[in-house]
Formats: sequence, structure tokens, C-alpha cells
Amino acid sequence: MGIGPIGFSTYGMNMSYVSGVSSMAKAEETKPILNPGESEVVQPGKKVSPAECKTCKERKYQDGSDEQVSFKSAAHISPQASAARVRGHEQEHVANAYKKAEEGDGKVLQASVSLKTAICPECGRSYVAGGETTTRIQYSKEQEKNPYMKQFKAQLDDAVKGQNLDLAV
Repeated sequence: MGIGPIGFSTYGMNMSYVSGVSSMAKAEETKPILNPGESEVVQPGKKVSPAECKTCKERKYQDGSDEQVSFKSAAHISPQASAARVRGHEQEHVANAYKKAEEGDGKVLQASVSLKTAICPECGRSYVAGGETTTRIQYSKEQEKNPYMKQFKAQLDDAVKGQNLDLAV
């Protein structure tokens, strides 16, 4: 379960000289503002400023799970809003786990969300690149009468035996 970017795109500029002034110099004077309100300072080692970053402008997110949640089709999220939007999306997965547990006479033992951050390679801005939700649900004893579940529990018990040691005298 989770959401993440589906791709990045980069672009380049061709330089040509017209009457002694490079078109690159002209382009710098009239660069389009793709991300209004962002810094126009180009960080050392980066191609453009956050205000001019085409990669950030075109970054799209899409959910890869089989649940009915938002972002089933690719959608743009601004870098400023990525943390809140991804966190909200992952919360939908948590809510679905509680609903699934309730419908199946189960109990949610654990639900956690982790957000992944990244740095834009073009402008150096940090953003939330995606998230992942992990849930554990325990179902009622009736469902645990299933022979496959019994076998699984037996294997799990064997796997954890001896991992805890109590030296109290």
C-alpha cells in the first residue's frame, strides 16, 4: 500500500548567439515562473531555482495498492503540499484497515505510516516522495480454526522460541 511519484522529466536549453548576445542570457532574464512563490535563487550545483523547476511542476503521484483510495490515477501535488496530501492519503489506508477488521470480526493490532522524502535533482528542493502504510489485523478465534492458520501459528511459535531470555533468579 502506498503512494509515490510515477516519474520525473528533465529538460535542457539550447544556446545560440544572436548579434553578440546569447539566447541563454535572454532566457535568464525572462525565465517562466513555473512554481510561483518559490525562491528564485539557484543553489550551487543545481540547474535552476525552485521557482523555475519543471521537474517539480510535472511530478505526479499514484497509488499502487488494490484498495479504493485517492490517487488511483496519477495526479500532481506541489512540493509544499506533498507532506500533508501523502499523509492524508496514507490515513485512508489506515481507516480501511479498521473498517476491514470490523467487518471481519477482527482487531487492528498495529497500524503505522512511513513517509519517504527526496531531494529534487534539478532544483534541490526537498519534498515527500511517497508513503507506505503497514497494518496488522487479528481476527476472531472462529477464523483461527482454519487449519492453514493453525499451521502458520505453529510455525511462528517455533520461529520465536528462545529469542527472549529471562535471567531473573
